[in-house]
Amino acid sequence: MAYLNFSELQGTPIAAPADVVAQVARATGFTALEWSVVAIAQKDRLSSLATPGRLSIAFGSMFGAQSGSSRLADTRLEALRRMAVLAWHHGDAVPGHEIRSFHEAGFTPEQYETLLDSISRGRSALNQGRRFR
Repeated sequence: MAYLNFSELQGTPIAAPADVVAQVARATGFTALEWSVVAIAQKDRLSSLATPGRLSIAFGSMFGAQSGSSRLADTRLEALRRMAVLAWHHGDAVPGHEIRSFHEAGFTPEQYETLLDSISRGRSALNQGRRFR
């Protein structure tokens, strides 16, 4: 019978098989700033997603109307706002090009699912609140 002294290996890393690859955990949540954008988007109208036309801009400047644009200067946060506005109004029926823009802005598919789940719960709570009034 053979004896192996494993005490010499204590504390030293063992080699892992070559096919084992460490995967980086993908982001599934949002920062506090990003969650505030989602919350504020609940009050935004679908019309806030459209670019104002020349005539609208001209009338606004002639009559002194405030533009009241909801657009955000940060393109990443604006992509999040657009997705949140669509989700608040349409649930998970979001156009594919908007989903692609959301991912191109740096958000992961897991974050997309987190956003839809959160807004879905918020929409359900709002609908139940309206039912009991």
